[in-house]
Amino acid sequence: MDSYWIEYAGLLLRWLHVIAGIAWIGSSFYFIWLDNSLDPPPPGSEEQRKGVAGELWAVHGGGFYNPQKYAVAPAALPEKLHWFKWEAYTTWLSGTALLVVVYWLHAQVMMVDPSVAALTALQAVGIGAAGMLGSWIVYDLLCKSPLGRNNALLGAVVFALLTALAWGMGRLLGGRAAFIQVGVSIGTIMAANVFFVIIPGQRRMVEAMRAGRAPNPADGRKGKQRSVHNNYFTLPVVFIMISNHAPAAYSHPHAWGVLAAIGAAGVLIRHFFNRRHKGAFAWPCLAGGALLLLLAGWWTMPRIEPLPPVTGPVTFDRVRSIVGQRCVTCHSPSPTFAGIAQAPAGVVLNSAAGISQNAQRIYQQVVVTRIMPLGNATHITDEERAVIAAWMRAGAPAQ
Repeated sequence: MDSYWIEYAGLLLRWLHVIAGIAWIGSSFYFIWLDNSLDPPPPGSEEQRKGVAGELWAVHGGGFYNPQKYAVAPAALPEKLHWFKWEAYTTWLSGTALLVVVYWLHAQVMMVDPSVAALTALQAVGIGAAGMLGSWIVYDLLCKSPLGRNNALLGAVVFALLTALAWGMGRLLGGRAAFIQVGVSIGTIMAANVFFVIIPGQRRMVEAMRAGRAPNPADGRKGKQRSVHNNYFTLPVVFIMISNHAPAAYSHPHAWGVLAAIGAAGVLIRHFFNRRHKGAFAWPCLAGGALLLLLAGWWTMPRIEPLPPVTGPVTFDRVRSIVGQRCVTCHSPSPTFAGIAQAPAGVVLNSAAGISQNAQRIYQQVVVTRIMPLGNATHITDEERAVIAAWMRAGAPAQ
């Protein structure tokens, strides 16, 4: 029963995480679009005299809107001022809680892969936590260094370091956990940008105005830089959020490279939209992103590793025996594997009908990607994988 409530808590956390993420991403996309779409007010106009740097007119939901952005701040602080922070905090808090419930509490199953590295559950969790904290510290120091004045070079260095992080995680953790830990490391950078840089800078600007002082423009510049960084991080993080549905990617021998290619594609696609908002020619960015995605698709195409020859007849009963030994501990109405309360993905294999209905899925996960059993916790052999492959080649007969 306790395992059930942990599973249910994971479901609710996942839902909250998606809702908060939509709100945060939506505001990020909107404000970057807004910044890139503003036109300067006419010379000598009232708006220019007030310090307005740009404005635009828009129509939405049956009404007209006229957002304006000040070069630094308005002459007087408005009575009501909206802040955008809880979307970021809720996304990070719910995502981290989900990480703990789904991965860290079941680290021996969800994170440790003995074929990758012989780790204890505590060591795997420590590696994940160190990746989250270390990523923020290194990134923040880079932004504060002289390198932070060159956004293009800074972006290239950060991308290279995150690729190195993906490589390192892939040498220590199971593929799925490695991807997720890279994702939460980037998410930690994004949330920390809001918590440690953007919001404190905005608070200092507001406090200066309340005290009758001119706000420091540097706070605005730093906040804008980190906000733009978050905008470019968004699409790679969203891919990682759904990557548990892509075993061909995270189980690839060079999964770090696959993730780097898809992440770079996300950055290029985001750059396409950001440049288009400014009216700039940006189609090569979109073409480059599409090319990288096609490359990743070709790279992760199924290439079945050689299997030993099968001895003896390949019968359904033989396949059912293998599935019963290696898969049913998790994939049954009442799983007996520690930490698993419900059959993953609702796949139940404790009956002949269940095996027949999921024959293609069994073949894909056990033979093609070899991602199952997860971490090979039930010690399936290559000979047994070969039997399942031969059974599929014969048409997966149920008799």
